[in-house]
Order: sequence, then C-alpha cells, then structure tokens
Amino acid sequence: LIHLYSAGYMSHDEGFGKFFAYLNLFLFSMLLLVMGSNYLMMFIGWEGVGLCSYLLIGFWYKNNNYGDAARKAFIMNRIGDLGFLIGIFLIFQTFGTIEYLEVFEKAKSFPIGSEIIGFITLALFVGAMGKSAQIPLFTWLPDAMAGPTPVSALIHAATMVTSGIYMIVRSNVLYTLAPGTLEFVAWIGLA
Repeated sequence: LIHLYSAGYMSHDEGFGKFFAYLNLFLFSMLLLVMGSNYLMMFIGWEGVGLCSYLLIGFWYKNNNYGDAARKAFIMNRIGDLGFLIGIFLIFQTFGTIEYLEVFEKAKSFPIGSEIIGFITLALFVGAMGKSAQIPLFTWLPDAMAGPTPVSALIHAATMVTSGIYMIVRSNVLYTLAPGTLEFVAWIGLA
C-alpha cells in the first residue's frame, strides 16, 4: 500500500526512480532482518534499514536541514548498532554460535539472573534503543520527518522503529533469563 501511495505522491519528483530503488532496498533489508536464521543475518538487515533510512530522510538533500536530519539519524543509529554488535560478539563468545536455535538451546543451561546473559541482553537493548528511537537515542526521530511522507509512513511509523522490538521478542529466551534487563527495559519504556 505504501508503494501504491508513493507512486502517486512521488510522480512529479525528478528522483522518482531513485526513490523507489531506495524504498525497495529498504524492503529487502527489512525482510532480511526478519527472516534470517541467525544474529549475523539480522545485523546485515539491521544495517541495511539504517542505511536506507539515511538515504530516504535525506532524499531531498539540496535542503541543508534535510541533510543534517539524515546525518543525525545515521549517527544515532550507529551508536545503537555498536551495542547490538557487542551483544552479537558476546553471544558468540558465550555460546560458540549465533544461530538462534542453537543459542536458545544452550541458554537453557544458564541460571536466571546470569551475569553474562544480563550483559548480552543489555548490549542488544542498546541496539534497540537506537533503532526504535527510545530514550536516550530518540532525538533523531522528529527530524526524520524531513523525508518524503511515504518514508515517514513506512520506515518511521511502521517498520524500522519496530525492528528493535522485534529483535527483543526474537531473543525472548535470553531476556527471560535476565530479569534485571527486563526491568531496565520497562523503565525506559515507562520514561
């Protein structure tokens, strides 16, 4: 539906083809993020949606404010991505794999409140904070409305900002073992 709306909304724009190339790259990245079987595939999709967000927010780059908004979103997302990457490294170091099923199977042997699981889930949540525009990494989202309206509808209202929540839900086995992180998530959500 966003594509149908975009076809009419962007029909007058000289960058029509470029816009749809970016939009389809975003969809590819989002599908990769959701359908991958391990944390590496999720991370590749995660980076892809971040790149497309930058490209689409700054689509009308001749306006300096829009370019600034795109760079702000890109930098804030990279801060969160560093946390996510650290979480993936800790998962590999702890479990020897990054495949979801293997990680979750091996995680069953850890006690609830395990310190390493707490570190892993906290690092993953930092990634979610950046991507989902949660406190304190939320300041990029209001500026992101500089992009074309279909971008705001698809990326910043529906899909990309929910990818952080998807990652937490996908990692629910780990988060169940980390009540301290769950409490932190609740406080950030409340704030």
